[in-house]
Amino acid sequence: MDSSKQEQHVVRSRLAYSLGAFGHDAFFALLSTYFMMYVTGHLFDSGNKAFDNKMVGYVTAIILILRIGELIIDPMIGNAIDRTHTRWGKFKPWVVGGGVISAILLTALFTPLGGLNLSNPILYLVIFAIIYIVMDVFYSFNDVGFWSMVPAMSFDSHERDKIATFARVGSTIGGQIIGFVIMPMVLFFSVKQNGGTGDDRGWFIFAAIVAAISAITAIGVGMFTHEQQSLLRENKEQTKFKDILKILVKNDQLLAIAMSYLFFTTGQTLLNSFELYYFTYILGNSKAFSILGGLNTAVGVISVFAFPLFSGKIGRHKLFYGAATIEVIGALIFAFAGKSLALVLLGAELFFIPQPIIFLVVLMTITDSVEYGQLKLGHRDESLTLSVRPLLDKFGGAVANGVVGMATVAAGMTGGATAATVTAHGVSIFKIYMFLIPIALIVVGIIIFALKVKLDEKSHAKIVAELEQTWGKHLDKDDDADAPAAEVPAPQPGVTDIPAPVAGEIVNLKDVSDPAFAEGKMGQGFGIKPSDGKVYAPFSGTVRATFSTRHAVGLVSDNGIALLIHIGVDTVKLHGTGFVTYFTKGQHIEKGQQLMEFWDPTIKKAGLDDTVIVTVTNSESFNVDMIAKAGDKVTVKDDVLKVSKKD
Repeated sequence: MDSSKQEQHVVRSRLAYSLGAFGHDAFFALLSTYFMMYVTGHLFDSGNKAFDNKMVGYVTAIILILRIGELIIDPMIGNAIDRTHTRWGKFKPWVVGGGVISAILLTALFTPLGGLNLSNPILYLVIFAIIYIVMDVFYSFNDVGFWSMVPAMSFDSHERDKIATFARVGSTIGGQIIGFVIMPMVLFFSVKQNGGTGDDRGWFIFAAIVAAISAITAIGVGMFTHEQQSLLRENKEQTKFKDILKILVKNDQLLAIAMSYLFFTTGQTLLNSFELYYFTYILGNSKAFSILGGLNTAVGVISVFAFPLFSGKIGRHKLFYGAATIEVIGALIFAFAGKSLALVLLGAELFFIPQPIIFLVVLMTITDSVEYGQLKLGHRDESLTLSVRPLLDKFGGAVANGVVGMATVAAGMTGGATAATVTAHGVSIFKIYMFLIPIALIVVGIIIFALKVKLDEKSHAKIVAELEQTWGKHLDKDDDADAPAAEVPAPQPGVTDIPAPVAGEIVNLKDVSDPAFAEGKMGQGFGIKPSDGKVYAPFSGTVRATFSTRHAVGLVSDNGIALLIHIGVDTVKLHGTGFVTYFTKGQHIEKGQQLMEFWDPTIKKAGLDDTVIVTVTNSESFNVDMIAKAGDKVTVKDDVLKVSKKD
């Protein structure tokens, strides 16, 4: 394939994936935020208020139970995808199949199922429950498969960054634009305006359009993207719900940030879910909700590019407290805005803007708790730790859906209600649910964070440094408590020549800027001022130490040499930005196999030293002699060290 066709293929792949993210998040927004508006306001309108409220309560309870139950199913879904092997790849069959099936079923949920909701309520509830859980499971297959595709689409770190950026823009627009278009489109397709709430026909047509977009863009992902097959992508770990709970109990910092975020995500989702109700039943101007949707769309896109700048210049905890304060202020302004559209928009936007920042801080802290747990517990639980955050979001969303159902029944906002029919008492009850409960939840989240979350950038850097210094000293102890003990080769007689893992200029170890390395605390070795960003295995062996920040790797050769390859000094501060790894923990690698890649300008732009440091961490068992000299220019084929077992 010539270069022009290759570039067209790459651009087409990025565009298809970005559109897939657009459709994916448009579907999620409709399901998680606006489906309840249809259930509470339109699904049951028999004229018998007691019956309508009872049925809304039943449907809400079913959704709550099924969504919480689905949390247990999610890990099984991930494992099923991991075991998938088809001619179309591992992920695309689930992206396309899950996307199309869930879209069809979501459309069915926006109907009364042929009038069963009134003619045979019990049968309706049974069929509804079946359709909902099947839809949610297939959506989860689509969700897990879609976001797992980024590393499968390219092994080039720069291309991955571009793919991810395109996807973030697509998902942000898709998730927010629904709020911009929903009420104008629902009302446009409705036969009856019903005080600005629309009718069944309008809601069904709008849902069918969003579902069709979701299905078509999922098919586009299947047709116009390509998965690269490689053993590097194989995942042998089996994530279980009980394992996640066990890790939460043992890792106090993971538990602390998880509890804090649980209150935050529940409060945020709850207030966000009530916003359309506020515009419809309090302001009596559902079309004005499009203004807020438009603002959120614009702000969301800007945040994709702006938030990484904050993470590098403001301390994580300060960033969190600042964002949380703005969020609470926004909620309070919203709560006292009354019928002033200007104040409502101001409060709602101030409440929305900090949400991505809080998400970023939580994600970084959860990621850093991998190393915290490794140091504290003596074993690494990366996949289990990182699976906590999505479960928290789903749990918070499930609880929010349940509360929305209760609130609308209590406030009289069900079955044909309009702004004119909602009483002052109903408005007061609604505001308690919409503002008092979410603000209380968020404040509790802030308190938990302040009292319990101690893990920040500085403490994490110290943890990583300690892990690096102790790695290789106790290779007889496997660092995964739940895995079978790995057989570690004992140091063998003979001489091993170790080439440079990266091209560049040799630097004496005593001259590197990291004192721990320069003083020999990490073992004997050398440094390299890199001229290339590609890191290769200097011998055949096994990957024994990995870091979520992707700045280092620990290898053990087949004859027992423990080698640490460390990219740059203090690069743990970059939290993986500019780094990509092509290995998994426990993987056997061959000499000359590419292990890592880093973008050198990222390191230098951050004001950090880019020297690659290589040490034999179990030097006490070996004679380590330099072959190359300081100042020598070397490639990955040039030998630098001669290592032999001590007598």
